[in-house]
Parts: sequence; C-alpha cells; structure tokens
Amino acid sequence: MGAGEVIHRIMYYDCAPFSGSAILPVSGQRKQFIGSEEWLKKLSYKDLFSVRLGVLKFRGYVLNNNRIPYTPGQPLTDADFHADFEQKGVDMRIGIDMANLSSNRSVELITLATNDTDCIPAKKHAGRSGLQVALVTVPAYQPVPELLAHSDFRRNITWPI
Repeated sequence: MGAGEVIHRIMYYDCAPFSGSAILPVSGQRKQFIGSEEWLKKLSYKDLFSVRLGVLKFRGYVLNNNRIPYTPGQPLTDADFHADFEQKGVDMRIGIDMANLSSNRSVELITLATNDTDCIPAKKHAGRSGLQVALVTVPAYQPVPELLAHSDFRRNITWPI
C-alpha cells in the first residue's frame, strides 16, 4: 500500500472446490470429488474482506501429457486421465464490481492481482471513468503484456509481507 492510501475493501474472487461425482473414463466406476470451502468462509469473516464466488464445473477427463501421443497396444487406465474443471462466473463478477466502483466513484484506485486478460475491458472502463488501476506483481511472475499495457502502474509485492 502506498503512502496515504487506505484500503476500502479487499475483494477475493474464486470458487469453492468441486463436490460431486463423475464416471471414470475407462473403468466406468463412479469417482467422488469432495472439497471443502471452509477456508473461503473463514476468509470472508476477515475485516475488509469480501469473497465473491463463482462455480467450478466438471468438464470431463483429459488424457495426461505423459500418454500423448497414445501408443497402440498399451491399454489406457483411469490413471492415464485427469479431471478437467472450469471456473465459471468469476471474470464476470470482477468486471461488474470494477464497473460499479467506476460508476459510483467510491474509490480512486483499484489494485488487481490477475494474469487473466478477460479483465482488460473492465480495466479500460475503470481508466476511462478516471480511476487508476494498478497491477500486482510478485516474485517470478511475468504479467502478460496486454495487462501491463492497460494498467497505470505495477504494485510490486515481495515475500514475506
């Protein structure tokens, strides 16, 4: 945090781990996925934290890289696949929150920690509305150039904080 800056709110965007079952691709047996969102609940109780949750969707199974290309004559097993999940609704929540902050001018600066270029339209909107947008960087993180191009500055964070 820079001199004279005050944290208005920390908005954390994620999704709870997947809980449910799916049929394994080779054996046809049912696999149960069990995840706990307890840590997200605990985070939401912290001062100034607001946790925004999307949904984690199961998209099927994908062949592991060590089995590509597939060698004929070597039968595949369930262990040759990994579950594929997709986070849904998180980018939209970030964009809506940034648009709301921009519209009501409740802040002067938005500090964003992401490497997702889907946030660029929301960053542009915030900038056109007169807000500054900082991109958080941490050691060994190389932000994609498009994110840097649409950020007013970097906010470098080193460990330990």
